[in-house]
Amino acid sequence: MKSLLFLPLLALSLAVSAQQSFTLSGELQSLKLPAEKIYLYYANGSERVTDSAMVTNGKYQFTGALAEPNLGRLRIKYAPDTSGKMRAIDMNRDMANVFLEAGKITVVSKDSFANLSAKGSASHKAYLGLKSQIKTLEDEQKALSKEYSALYQKKDEEGMKKLEPQFDELDKKLKAEYKKYLLANPASPVALYALNQFAGWDINADEVEPLFVKLAADVRQRPSAVELGEKIEIAKKTGIGKFAMDFTQNDTLGNPVSLSSFKGKYVLIDFWASWCGPCRQENPNVVKAFHQYKDKGFHIIGISLDQPNAKDKWIKAIHDDQLTWTHVSDLQYWKNAVAVQYGIQAIPQNLLLDKDGKIIAKNLRGEDLAKKLEELLKP
Repeated sequence: MKSLLFLPLLALSLAVSAQQSFTLSGELQSLKLPAEKIYLYYANGSERVTDSAMVTNGKYQFTGALAEPNLGRLRIKYAPDTSGKMRAIDMNRDMANVFLEAGKITVVSKDSFANLSAKGSASHKAYLGLKSQIKTLEDEQKALSKEYSALYQKKDEEGMKKLEPQFDELDKKLKAEYKKYLLANPASPVALYALNQFAGWDINADEVEPLFVKLAADVRQRPSAVELGEKIEIAKKTGIGKFAMDFTQNDTLGNPVSLSSFKGKYVLIDFWASWCGPCRQENPNVVKAFHQYKDKGFHIIGISLDQPNAKDKWIKAIHDDQLTWTHVSDLQYWKNAVAVQYGIQAIPQNLLLDKDGKIIAKNLRGEDLAKKLEELLKP
């Protein structure tokens, strides 16, 4: 299992599509806590939308526009308790998904907000069918995550490490189910959703492209399908055995640094950011590998996805974590030019290049980086 921070992926798209309106009317029945407001999160083309509606007499309503059907997320906000303190949110109780599409959709939450039923959305009905198919695996995943969280609280790193193969195995099984669903339902309103779940954050073009072309023609014309096609094209250029694309970006002093200037060395391209918790947790492993092999022909280029006006935080993290290698960034957050060029959708991510600039490994974590370097650089 790999800890990552993700670029928001709720059906983002740069393609142009006709807008269609929707109305979502909701009703709350027999909830134990008093509801104050409902939040709705969804995508309209490239726009990430956050909307809210007050609850009146147990009812609420949203209206909006969609470029295509996509998964919306609802969250409830309760009225403060008698002391005026805000009530804590329980993700399993207070969040619900509804697959949005054009037209009128009605939803009812009974006993608990998460216990939601919907009418008026054929996409949501198809979504429930897919969720039913993977329910057993998702239940196993939730149970394993609960166990992992308990170990995390105890700081039992050895115990957490032992669970990671189980997460990886469940991921493989879930991917197999998403593939199975797509092949059986290529024209389903949620076929593209299933493919995005199969593809994940690190797209394997050899696996994903054959499924992409199986989608019904009208599904492939959706804005997010067009964007996925573009991501697949980028993934073709960043797979194992491909030569890494050259780039130039400024270092902390404003001096331009090119990847090609390190030809002749084994190079790790490391995508990270000062604000990324999993990145900072992984840094000690990278530091250890760097000091062990830096004098044997190994170097690192850190590509920071830090935000505009956050150069001081970027530099502070470099010093605090003792990252004594080359660092570059344009401080454009997820729009970092190199990250976009390489199709980076989650961090930390890395690519290991051989002396000729060919990609020979990806996303080496923990001791895996040092083991790979030992294999390559042993006397």
